[in-house]
Amino acid sequence: MTFDRRARFAWVVLAFNMAVILFGAVVRATGSGAGCGGNWPDCNGGALPLAGTSEEAIEFSHRATSGVALLLVAVLVIWVFRTTSSGHPARFLAGLSGFFIVNEALVGAMLVLFGWTGEDASNGRAVAIALHLVNTLFLLATLVLTARVLSGQPALRRPWPASLRRPLIIGAVGFAIVGVAGAITALGDTLFPAESLLEGIRSDFTGTFLVRLRWIHPIVAVGVTGYLLWWAQGTEPGTGLGDRLGTALTGLLLVQVAFGALNVALLAPVWLQILHLLVADAAWLAFVLFGAEAIAVEQAAIDPAPA
Repeated sequence: MTFDRRARFAWVVLAFNMAVILFGAVVRATGSGAGCGGNWPDCNGGALPLAGTSEEAIEFSHRATSGVALLLVAVLVIWVFRTTSSGHPARFLAGLSGFFIVNEALVGAMLVLFGWTGEDASNGRAVAIALHLVNTLFLLATLVLTARVLSGQPALRRPWPASLRRPLIIGAVGFAIVGVAGAITALGDTLFPAESLLEGIRSDFTGTFLVRLRWIHPIVAVGVTGYLLWWAQGTEPGTGLGDRLGTALTGLLLVQVAFGALNVALLAPVWLQILHLLVADAAWLAFVLFGAEAIAVEQAAIDPAPA
């Protein structure tokens, strides 16, 4: 890979957005989503936090960092469009990242304005969280693919090779399903914490739908992880980068399963929820990059000099 200033900046933007996503999990896990009341974009009726509570400070800080993330993506989009020619693949990918980060802000505003924060356990909040999670996956994918292209890696051409199209779609959908179930499960753990493992197991079958997902999520997660491990082991791009990405994906998936088991055993402490989310996002990025490398290698073998 080559790393000029644009490429380095793109990777920094990706890392900053990862940090903001983890911060969002802190907001949810600490029950600080209603820290600024029902106001958006202002906080409790003012431009700056006035109440002086920890919940207000956490929520306001998350909004501030989210605003910085949006500005960084906007700078990346403008920089890419000003320094590349028409039809350059980075333009399309950067433009998509701009679209998805605006969606992130809109979904966040919707959560606040509809009162789907704090102790709210409504179906509307669960649906909004699911949409938020899927949009986040798209945002991270477009950002990492933008950084990849700006780093000198070959662009992907449509259509994708038939041998990779189906497993990549299945893997991406699997990631989304596991992520949505995990996000809703984390919300249930926050709103209805169990005081013991036995109580948690009992409530998995008798509690609200948010709690009942606690036993569905790990089953789905293990199944999707098994599929991804099988696919990664059977897919060999044949390049040093591809091999490293495959190893990273395999390792992250196994660590993710281990963290999931620890979450159950330790009743989902906040610090472990954050680590769980960090590894999940890292595994998603490894999956996207590994798939992109596999596609690029196969396309180069079929047509090494495209017009």
